Amino acid sequence: MNAFLRYTVLRALVFLGCVALLWLLGLRGEDDTLLLVVGAALLSMLVSYVALRRFREDYSAQVATTIERRTAARRERAGDRASDEAEEDAETGARPATEDDDFR
Repeated sequence: MNAFLRYTVLRALVFLGCVALLWLLGLRGEDDTLLLVVGAALLSMLVSYVALRRFREDYSAQVATTIERRTAARRERAGDRASDEAEEDAETGARPATEDDDFR
């Protein structure tokens, strides 16, 4: 299962568990609905921070790996373009552009 999906499902389950716990503790009335939801959200944030640390780190590692792979692929494509430009310059006899060139 994807780390993002697993972490999201577990967070939702923790939230629903907190809603059930607060409901069992007496927040059942219509007037208590806002307090029930906000209280469950705050409580689930605390529980998730402690209890789901391993899953959060797995998800973070997966995101970091994806970013590194995409960055490497982008660099590889950029390197191909630079060599293509150098080959074209060699064929036409054009001087390669440098940082000192002024385009004004």
